[in-house]
Amino acid sequence: MERVDRCVVLVDAGYLLGAAASLLAGEPARSRITVDHTALIQGLRELAEADTERPLLRIYWFDGAPDRVPQPEHRRLRVMPRVTVRLGALTRSDGRWAQKGVDAAMHAELTELARNRACSDVVLVTGDGDLLPGLMSAKEHGVAVHLWAVQAADGDYNQSEDLVAEADERRVLDRVWITRAVRAKELTGVCAPPPVPRPEIAAILSAPLPESALAASQAAAADAVANGVQPSTVDHDTANAPTPGSSRGVPTPKDLAGLRTPGPHPPHQPPPSATLRWSSDKGWVERPGTGATVGEPPETASLPTLAQLTSAEQRWADREEDITTVGGDPFEVGQVFARRWMERLPESGHVQKLSTMYPRIPHRIDGELLRYAARFGLLAHKDDQIDEHDRYAIRAGFWREIDVRAAAEHAPAGE
Repeated sequence: MERVDRCVVLVDAGYLLGAAASLLAGEPARSRITVDHTALIQGLRELAEADTERPLLRIYWFDGAPDRVPQPEHRRLRVMPRVTVRLGALTRSDGRWAQKGVDAAMHAELTELARNRACSDVVLVTGDGDLLPGLMSAKEHGVAVHLWAVQAADGDYNQSEDLVAEADERRVLDRVWITRAVRAKELTGVCAPPPVPRPEIAAILSAPLPESALAASQAAAADAVANGVQPSTVDHDTANAPTPGSSRGVPTPKDLAGLRTPGPHPPHQPPPSATLRWSSDKGWVERPGTGATVGEPPETASLPTLAQLTSAEQRWADREEDITTVGGDPFEVGQVFARRWMERLPESGHVQKLSTMYPRIPHRIDGELLRYAARFGLLAHKDDQIDEHDRYAIRAGFWREIDVRAAAEHAPAGE
């Protein structure tokens, strides 16, 4: 059988992206980096063809996934031209995630390609010495083996010395090459746009407590102490509420309800018809008067979710766009979600209504936004939660799109 003069690239994604994270972010956690997979694959192809002076047959992408279920990045990769994704298991032990079966799959693929004379050159992007037998087997079948490394953060090898010794050629992918497709996520600075001043909220928070509300608060605290019960705050957002005996401070929801007394009221206090509401872990909580009704206020409940606005055909098109064009950057994910939501709204007034709620996103829409973001692998492996910084970036992207649309609708004609 005549050997075909072409090259194949085998990528250990755990090594490539983990080493890139160490180089750019100082730790090997892949959640610390953002990857442009299209640019990365194109860069691998161009460099492989230049190094080997052979046309590319295929890039094999080896990675781990929970229960071997393809993650969003895997779905994007496997629809790219000349890319084949091979998945091993991703298991958790002692609080850490580890790949299982990836090395064995790479070894089997490398050996099979060499035995079948499918290529003349193989590029290995890996650092694991377990692949040494496969490398040696490929050499025995007459295949030239090119070993690529990612520049080590400490300037030393991050590959098995045996692999380095046995490879026919070696290249180091330096920081300049890596940063064409990979970047570290910023962990400092404000990632959300500055909040719009809300004078009415500032007025409420700076208002002195009425004597009736203060007396009731003091009496309740005294009763609690007499019964041996430690006083507690009414809501997690009011942890800094004034202690008994103080005359000013951040009022509790109960104190605010006391401000709603009939008759004339000072300018800095809300009118008797005002609806007091705040956010909790269960969504919006509405407190009309002294009664308590749990649920969303009418203006929030009337806002449709993206799922309610999306047809089956649009859902298919959305998934296709997610796989092929959306990179998965948290800020970008928030923008894409907001853009789709606004484009499908039956009336533009919903955008203006939502913009008045800044910086809080209604509970149903916020939950749908975070579930959408989870499709892009933004779940931190630890605790299977979206990283706090990523949540800020997702919501910042969402609000940026809302603000752009709201500003455009308010702009005078001709501007």
